[in-house]
Amino acid sequence: MTDTVTYKIENRIAWVSFNRPEKRNCMNPALNRRMTEVLDELEFNDDVGVLVLTGEGTAWTAGMDLKEYFRETQAKGLGAIRQAQRESYGWWRKLRWFQKPTIAMVNGWCFGGGYGPLYSCDLAIASEDAKFGLSEINWGILPGGGATKVVTDLMPMRDAMYHALTGESIDARKAADWSLINEAVPADQLKTRVTEIANVLLEKNPVALKATKDAVRRVNEMTYDNAEDYLVRAQEAAHYYDAEGSKEGIKQFIDDKTYKPGLGAYALKPQK
Repeated sequence: MTDTVTYKIENRIAWVSFNRPEKRNCMNPALNRRMTEVLDELEFNDDVGVLVLTGEGTAWTAGMDLKEYFRETQAKGLGAIRQAQRESYGWWRKLRWFQKPTIAMVNGWCFGGGYGPLYSCDLAIASEDAKFGLSEINWGILPGGGATKVVTDLMPMRDAMYHALTGESIDARKAADWSLINEAVPADQLKTRVTEIANVLLEKNPVALKATKDAVRRVNEMTYDNAEDYLVRAQEAAHYYDAEGSKEGIKQFIDDKTYKPGLGAYALKPQK
């Protein structure tokens, strides 16, 4: 039986791939369960500093598998529906708060339910020939599973409304203009560009990376005063957990004069 998700680790980057290319990597219950296992295997693996999520074949993921996730699950009753939802939403949540920074490398179609893991990744880089769409309206439902929240969080309201109401697909350049992704690059440069970004992240203090990615997501829904208080506490917690790291960065700047914070990261000590 073919593994629905595969991964390999190279130079501290975990390259994770949806592996149902014959189904345009639609997410079925088996894939959702396997993604939970893969994330568990990688999250605290010391050989991994960054996770990249991509898809085999011509799609990143075309969304939820209409036959296996919807029709077959619905035929089994409410218990099966809730179980399938827990499995899919569960690994998206796990990815959203993953210990390491994550990058969506969108190499093709990204539709509907695919917006869940797209949003869960910290950064998103797409091939210029990738396509994005909320097609739910075309088959008579609203964009559920968090998809509507994704577009309203990331896009201006008018763009989100147009995207959800028309069901029209957009190309990667438009997706970047609407802030659904960070960048659109030529297909033959996609992996190179993602690797460049991953290597930049690998130079950073991992405790600071985790605290920062969590802070960006948390403060988005806070008032300024609440965010200010949260960030003070988060900074104190990070310093308590990794006091030597912040001291080392300041030492290299002030005493050693070996780097400038505005131009790059301080030199991390080699891993044991």
